[in-house]
Amino acid sequence: MQRPREQIDAYLLRVLHTLLTEQSVSRAALKLGQSQPAISNSLRRLREITGDAILVRGKSGMVATERGRELLGYATDALAAIERITHPSTEFAPQTTTRAFRLGAPDYLDAVFLPNIAEVLRRDAPSARLHVQPINAGFDYAGALENGSLDVVIGNWLEPPPQLHMSRLFDDEVVCMLGAQHPLANKGISLKHYLELPHLAPMPYVAERQSFIDGYLAEQGLRRNIQMTMPYFGLVPYVLMRTDLVFTTGRQFAQHYARYLPIRVVPSPIGFPPMRFYQLWHERTHAAPEVTWLRRRIAEVATELDAAGTPGTDAPALVRP
Repeated sequence: MQRPREQIDAYLLRVLHTLLTEQSVSRAALKLGQSQPAISNSLRRLREITGDAILVRGKSGMVATERGRELLGYATDALAAIERITHPSTEFAPQTTTRAFRLGAPDYLDAVFLPNIAEVLRRDAPSARLHVQPINAGFDYAGALENGSLDVVIGNWLEPPPQLHMSRLFDDEVVCMLGAQHPLANKGISLKHYLELPHLAPMPYVAERQSFIDGYLAEQGLRRNIQMTMPYFGLVPYVLMRTDLVFTTGRQFAQHYARYLPIRVVPSPIGFPPMRFYQLWHERTHAAPEVTWLRRRIAEVATELDAAGTPGTDAPALVRP
């Protein structure tokens, strides 16, 4: 019965590589800080494992066999792979990367936030690709983060999923939007008005979860009169311009459209807490340098928009009702 061959390990790979590059037992021993007998014993073991002499005597010293020359290439690649496994790179070069970044976000981020992220990527990572996945009620964003279909998800939740990593982006004040033709556009809305008026609301983008607005109202024992829902946030201001509906949203979103369209922004009669925006990611990418870089860029964009978004300024939009 043939005895099974000994398995090669990382130490023997390093000895093999050094022997073949130095072509000398004594020089290999010196370079590896080992005794000559130890290196000679390792060479014997390597010969048994590979079934080849690896090094043979020539006129001016040791020379590699044909098989030895082949093994040098394998050893070089194997040692490089071990180095990458044991000492992963913490550096990321955005200017040269061709990586595809995958971002999940509801379409209420379309107005300014996503274009700003696109601008940053084109400037700092010009060869990178960006794929934005719309988040809706039927999309399993947590599963997509886990299996690698998405790198980061942006949104706001009353309670973010506890199994995911999270960082807060910024808070936004809740206000009401009305068409300029609305009878209360220049008067404001009382609590009685708010509960009686017909409301426009977005369709939920997370299955079986209430929106931020309706979740808070339910906690207060209140309920608004939702007369119409829309799947796309871009339609909201145009519907308000032609109806008597009211839309509860964040100040930045509302002010963005009020600058360009006949839309009025009025205070909410209910003391909603600020809408809090997060980015979420899975443990699998927590330490990945390229995804860490993306998360930092997203956070920087959010900080810049938040700084520009104080009431009364020409603030860009970022909001989720």
